Amino acid sequence: MPKRKICVVVTARPSYSRIKTALTAIQDHSDLKLQLVIAGSALLDRYGNAVDFIEKDGFEIAAKVFMVLEGENPTTMAKTTGLGVMELTNVFYNLKPDAVLTIADRFETIATSIAAAYQNIPLVHIQGGEVTGSIDEKVRHANTKLADLHLVASEDAKQRVIKLGENPEKVINTGCPSIDLAKEIAEYPFLDFDPIEKYGGVGSKLNWKEGYIVVMQHPVTTEYKQAKAHVTETLKAIKRLDYPTFWFWPNVDAGSDGTSNAIRSFRELEKPDNIHFFKNMEPTDFLRLLKNSKALVGNSSAGLRECAYLGVPVVNIGNRQFRRNRATNVTDVNYNLNEILEATENAIKTEHFESSGIYGNGDSGKKIAEILATSELTYSKTITY
Repeated sequence: MPKRKICVVVTARPSYSRIKTALTAIQDHSDLKLQLVIAGSALLDRYGNAVDFIEKDGFEIAAKVFMVLEGENPTTMAKTTGLGVMELTNVFYNLKPDAVLTIADRFETIATSIAAAYQNIPLVHIQGGEVTGSIDEKVRHANTKLADLHLVASEDAKQRVIKLGENPEKVINTGCPSIDLAKEIAEYPFLDFDPIEKYGGVGSKLNWKEGYIVVMQHPVTTEYKQAKAHVTETLKAIKRLDYPTFWFWPNVDAGSDGTSNAIRSFRELEKPDNIHFFKNMEPTDFLRLLKNSKALVGNSSAGLRECAYLGVPVVNIGNRQFRRNRATNVTDVNYNLNEILEATENAIKTEHFESSGIYGNGDSGKKIAEILATSELTYSKTITY
């Protein structure tokens, strides 16, 4: 029997860490052939050029799709997605995969789903059924309705996908592959590199070895006009905190220009001597940095996923992770300097939490590969009620 060709589309920096162990497991499986497509902001230097890390990890890339329009507003998000549909349609036509796999909920992932579903290619959706705010909420559930096989990350998500009318036999809780990486880090938690020496970045050279925090704050697409004001509250709070801080650049979303401009202006005018800024890191290095931090501050889903498993205290700001399933390590605050400052001060004083397995126990990648190798792949379905 010929190997099943599984085409995985990675469109952004965080998506790679979400799928890395599954990519390895697919590549290593005797009955599968990995067709890896890199697209969107994962190809752009200003957002960390994730493709460099992907190639360094030894993955062969079948196609690269440049599709991001400048502007970082709702109109360019829609046009970027439209370009993605056209370009990915050609990619799938040429690669002729047996199944296409799309990841989670970023706005441009719907392009992968449309291009596959409209060509009668079985579509596999990873991490559907979760709840958040912003455009991600709509995109995730739209991906679910276009997909034929659902590999979800939690029991809560599984039940939600079934309630959307999907066949329960096609909804499988595999956990999240990013937890596989977190498990590796938990087993060897030592920070064995200097982040500034290894990754450069910009800003002050910090005395971080006695303790530090990590900040990662993205714009909320439904609040993109307030992105600059939102992140400015966090910048002011972290400067006033006067504690060593590693701050990561935002994703490409509507409002990311506002977030980026606020960071640049604050850096130039206020010259905070306790903050060092990075664009990106290798996934395992980033998780090692998180594991050894006092807290993660911002609105990244890493706070609710990986940090739950690693037990890292999290200060979650605003609405981006609205109603998403969370463990006891998370404190929710508004876009308010004093709330952010107080919660971060408390987090720094807090011991790390016990590990939570709400998003998996560290074996997701191999589960996903085995399901892809053995499940019936179909592209026709009917709602179950």
